[in-house]
Amino acid sequence: MSIPSPTPTPDTVRLHRRETCKPGATIGDWRPEDDRFWEATGHRVAQRNLWVSIPALMLGFVVWQVWSVTVVKLNDVGFGFTQSQLFWLTAIPGITGGTFRILYTFIGPIFGERKFTAFSTIILVVPMLWLGFALQDNGTPYWELALIAAVCGIGGANFASSMANIGFFFPKREKGSANGLNGGLGNLGVSVVQLVAPLVVTAAVLGAPAGGPQHDAKENTDIWLQNGAFLWVPLLVTMALLAWFLMNDLKVAAAPFSRQKIIFKRKHNWLMTWLYVGTFGSFIGFAAGLPLLIKNNFESQGYQATTYAWIGPFVGALMRWAGGWLSDRFGGARVTMLSFVGMAASLVVVIFALPHDGDQGSFWAFFIGFLAAFAFSGLGNGSTFRQIPVIFRDQHMREAEGEGPEAQAAALKQSEMEAGAVTGFSSAIAAYGFFFIPAMFAAMAVTSALWLFIGFYATCLAVCWWFYARKGAEAPS
Repeated sequence: MSIPSPTPTPDTVRLHRRETCKPGATIGDWRPEDDRFWEATGHRVAQRNLWVSIPALMLGFVVWQVWSVTVVKLNDVGFGFTQSQLFWLTAIPGITGGTFRILYTFIGPIFGERKFTAFSTIILVVPMLWLGFALQDNGTPYWELALIAAVCGIGGANFASSMANIGFFFPKREKGSANGLNGGLGNLGVSVVQLVAPLVVTAAVLGAPAGGPQHDAKENTDIWLQNGAFLWVPLLVTMALLAWFLMNDLKVAAAPFSRQKIIFKRKHNWLMTWLYVGTFGSFIGFAAGLPLLIKNNFESQGYQATTYAWIGPFVGALMRWAGGWLSDRFGGARVTMLSFVGMAASLVVVIFALPHDGDQGSFWAFFIGFLAAFAFSGLGNGSTFRQIPVIFRDQHMREAEGEGPEAQAAALKQSEMEAGAVTGFSSAIAAYGFFFIPAMFAAMAVTSALWLFIGFYATCLAVCWWFYARKGAEAPS
């Protein structure tokens, strides 16, 4: 005769949850929309995963953007490349970053985001070491530097898996703020590398193991250009270990590609990708191109790219959190529309502030215009990533309306999976802005490129209003 199992007590349930949600564990029971679960267990675990994810993602952006500041000094230490070649070196990481983001979108849920975060962080040690050694020899051929730039682009791919992962941990009411923090503070890696790298290259702060100096002919001083790469190696190793031991895999987030590919049949995947190209594509492309724009147009007037360029991405990254926070309260579509209007107006200021027809232009009008463009792009980055889970959740729950609890639970799970995949895919396509914006600056007049961007923002504004913001919109968000 079998003895029936005792009914679990609340204390037993809480102990089980603590055991299964401990750092490094794979979590099978995850219900962030259940208020009791969220207060007892979910909030603490979600916050731990978020605050490990943020610095790991930040370092990914550091590796992705390291070339935007490195190219500024290449010719000063004897490399001798053309301005077009330098713009291409800043653009190349955008190709691999965008392409690998597509892969990372779908790979993370297959293998588990904890394991994949650790792996995708530790492999970035390779391009940083390679770059550090290559910069010590100004005879390094251009093709090798271009290849290193391509490998550095993999750092940008981490965003796709990271953002898709964090969204699963939080309830609907907090997704905007959580994604805004993860993406916004992660985006700060752009500013961090543009601020810190120029400082560490001015002295032998890493000691003899980092190698000897190069001579900066322009400033008539010695610099250690390789320090801007080597500095990040121990930090990458540390964050990979922290991700492995402190983060969690969620079974609810696991999904084979056969299930994830349904997003390619979803209209709102493509529409939201279009909008995110306008917001994040602008942010990352401007961040890559701004240092050389300052150097080429205003350095002769005494304005140094390394002094000012980092401020724009810093403002944009912080405003990403604000965009998510505002969207949780006022609706993502409204904030997204505001971002496109603001970016267009800001670029008009930039266009008229640039030097033209013998006029020296106005650096401060140019710089303030770009700061505003970064700020509005940050707002849009936060609001679009708040829109995506709302759109897919509402769509699937409408389809399951009137059906039983099991059908509704299945619809909710499907919406979470699709929203995560769309978040990653849209970020992948938008990452090509890192390539196209510097490439357009290299291929045509800067003012012509900026007018094209303004025209593109007009199409984004129309899409957002028609599908998401107007009264009676198909998917209000």
